[in-house]
Parts: sequence; C-alpha cells; structure tokens
Amino acid sequence: MNFEFMTANRIIFETGGIAKIGKLAKEFGNRVLLSSGMSMDETKKVMGYLQKEGITPVVLMVQGEPSVEGLKEGLELARKEMCDSVIGFGGGSAMDTGKVIAAMLKNPGEIIEYLEVIGAGRKLKMPSAPCIEIPTTSGTGAEVTKNAVLSSIENKVKVSLRSQFMLPEIVLLDPELTISVPPDVTASTGLDALIQVLEPFVSKFANPITDAFCREGLRRAARSLKKAYDDGTDMNAREDMAITSLFGGLALANAKLGVVHGFAGVIGGMVTIPHGVICATLLPYAIKINVKSITVRDPHSAALKRYDEVAQILTGNQKATAMDGVLWIHELCKYLKVPTLSSFGLTVSEFPMIIEKSVASSSMKGNPIELTYWELEEILVKAL
Repeated sequence: MNFEFMTANRIIFETGGIAKIGKLAKEFGNRVLLSSGMSMDETKKVMGYLQKEGITPVVLMVQGEPSVEGLKEGLELARKEMCDSVIGFGGGSAMDTGKVIAAMLKNPGEIIEYLEVIGAGRKLKMPSAPCIEIPTTSGTGAEVTKNAVLSSIENKVKVSLRSQFMLPEIVLLDPELTISVPPDVTASTGLDALIQVLEPFVSKFANPITDAFCREGLRRAARSLKKAYDDGTDMNAREDMAITSLFGGLALANAKLGVVHGFAGVIGGMVTIPHGVICATLLPYAIKINVKSITVRDPHSAALKRYDEVAQILTGNQKATAMDGVLWIHELCKYLKVPTLSSFGLTVSEFPMIIEKSVASSSMKGNPIELTYWELEEILVKAL
C-alpha cells in the first residue's frame, strides 16, 4: 500500500479560540488581508483582536461564492495595500478566497492562468503568503484542503485552483462561531460534512489515515447533525459537527471524493443551489447505483463492505446493509427539509451537459467504480 498524507501546518481546535487570532497572526507581519464572509459586527470583532496586537487589517467582504472576476479585484486590493498575510474568516467562500489571494501574492500572472478546465492549469511554483483559515460553518472542510473552488460567470462552471502550496499555515477552529448559523445553513453545510467523510471512505484512494477520520466523522455526524439543526446552541452537537467538517476536509484532500461531488461542482456552476443540498439530494441514488454497478462488474471490490460499514455506523445497527444506509439518508434529508433539484429550476435537458462536464472532474476520479453515461443519467433523473 502506497499513500501520502498532507495537511495544514498547525490546527488549533478551541472553544473561544477566536480571541487568539491577533497573537497568531502577529508572527506573519503587520498588514493582513481579512477575507470575511461574516457580518460587519463579527468582522469588527476580529479586526479588534488584530489591532490590539498592532496589526492593520485590510478588509475584503465576500458575498456569495467566489468568482474569478471578483477574486481579481481582491488580489489587486491585497497587492495595493502590501499585505503580508491573509486570513479567511467565514464559510467556504471566504476561506477559498483567502487561499487564492495568499497564493497569488507570491506567484506571478493572473488567476485564470492557474485554473483547471477553463485556464492553462499552470502550476504554482512558490509557496503562498502565510494564510490563516477560520471556519464559521461546519461543512466545507476548506480550512484544510489544498484547493479552492471558483465560479466562472463567463463559462458557467465551477473550477479549481489546486496546489500543495495552498495548505494554510494555521487553522483556527472555534465551534462557538457556528452557534449563530441558521437551521437551513446548518442542514446544508452539515450534510456536506457528512458526505465528505462518506465519499473518501469508499474512494479508490482511501488509506488507513483517512479511514480513521471518516469513521469518526460518520459517528459524530450521525449523532449530532439533527441536534445541531434543532438547537443551534447545543455546544456538544456544534463541536461534533465542527470536527466532522475538519475530518472531511482532511479526508477529501488526501483520498478524493466521488460521483456526488463530481456532479455537484458542475450543477452548482449552472444553477444557484446550496452545495450541500445538491450533494444530499444526489447521495442516496449515487450509493444505489454505485453498489449495483460494483456488484455486477467488480463483485470483489472492498467498497461493497465499506458501504455496509457506513450503514452500520449511521444506523447503529451492526447488521445493517448499504440499502439500510440509503433509507437512513433519505429520512435524514426529509427531516432536514432538503428541497429537490427541480425546485431550483434544473431540467432534464441540462443532463447531457452536466454529465459531459462531470466526467472530467477531479472528484469523479475517486469514485469506487467508473460509471457509464446511462448510470450517471439515472442518478440525475432520480434526484431531480
């Protein structure tokens, strides 16, 4: 067995730890770009912690998902203000924005040159400027991944900038920051966190280290996602989901994902749907098709037993099979009021383009079996 494992240089998990941000950032210089996806009140609190340590924060407010066009403006601001380092504070959008700007502060040229699919896929040659990531939702795991997902308004697709140089210098995880997250966002991000410890577990690139993170993440999500949804002030549930999100990021960065995320990136670039909702809607049908296809074409695959193990962890029943897990996921999505894809305007006519773009995605390469066009179409039809 051969595998590698890489992650952020330092991970700090501490309730109330946000108060340390000034001292943590001080070692990287005295001018920092603060990429914030939070309210101005929350942003000002972080600014205060930084200013207390003599650091000048240059604020970039991030609204919606990061786009190639919007990031260009953010990079110009960071260069103009001669920022030494970058802090990503918020959900995946703010953190991805921070990672990209940190990378481009030390690498020449335009962002588009380094992007997959729509760009030249040029490799970053220099390590990023010091980057600190502070997640405020429990879902994306972006704080410990080596890539950033950007939308291209012109091309109507989501693409990635990917490099080991983009791993943050410090990750500060404070579950108290997630208390104010509303139930619908708790649901969509929490489902994403759950799926990001499920897909790497059955991935063809799974390894013993990522397996450990996935098993523990599945247990925590199974017992706490509903609780965090029902009561956002439940700190035990919030801590569980923050850890699940972290473990999902660690797992996917080292073992890839699968068909669900292969589809999600493309669909998210075409229709405005929360990422976690796309993933959750697709997941039960993706499991069904994967299990069916593996049983027929690769019956000795270890993934079959892994799908059973996922079901056993989620249901708490040691005799559960993969289909019991599918039922559990269906019931969870119903409880969390996950809408259908068609309710956002997605139509069957868009399936050929979705499939064409999805098969080339990095996530699809981790799926435990290569699915045919018709199998991919069946997942989309049932999820619609």
